Amino acid sequence: MVNPNRGAVGFSSTEFEQEYERPSKSEMKRQVDALQKLGEALVAEPRDRVKRVPMPEDVRDAILECQTITNHEGRRRQMQFVGKKMRTLDEAEIAAIQQTIDGWKGASKSDTAAMHALERRRDKLLADDKALTVLLSENPELDVQHLRTLIRNARKEQAENKPPKAYREIFQILKQVEAKKKKDATAEVDDADTEEDDE
Repeated sequence: MVNPNRGAVGFSSTEFEQEYERPSKSEMKRQVDALQKLGEALVAEPRDRVKRVPMPEDVRDAILECQTITNHEGRRRQMQFVGKKMRTLDEAEIAAIQQTIDGWKGASKSDTAAMHALERRRDKLLADDKALTVLLSENPELDVQHLRTLIRNARKEQAENKPPKAYREIFQILKQVEAKKKKDATAEVDDADTEEDDE
């Protein structure tokens, strides 16, 4: 039998529902984990890079301190501390740090691509004599005799499985040529800007 009093007290079940303005526990956990990973990424970078990242001094100190710790447990505890420090940052500071790290990744990808291009050019020099003619026509300041000797020695090193001394030296020359090209291109852009300013 239905109790007649049961519905009389009645209340709307939505009365006790709370309005949640803050994120859920799982969302907060995701944010904490993301900040911890960001801290770990910074700890993995070279010290001079970390010093250039825009962040509060106390956070930077915690990261640099973590880099010096070799003891496993001590490092783990310091990483936890780094995570705690990362949680004190506001959104703008976090965005600036993330942008810096993303910039490094982009820079390292382009550096790697440039290095592979130089390696391919070196291999072409060893495989084809015409490649040397092209290189010399682009860079007449290079020492022809020295380059020919290096190429001959590098071929000999490969044939006899010797340490690649000449092979490496050719790479360094190509690297210097590329650096000079970049420097000259930058100078041309600067000169063009100066001429525009003068007008």
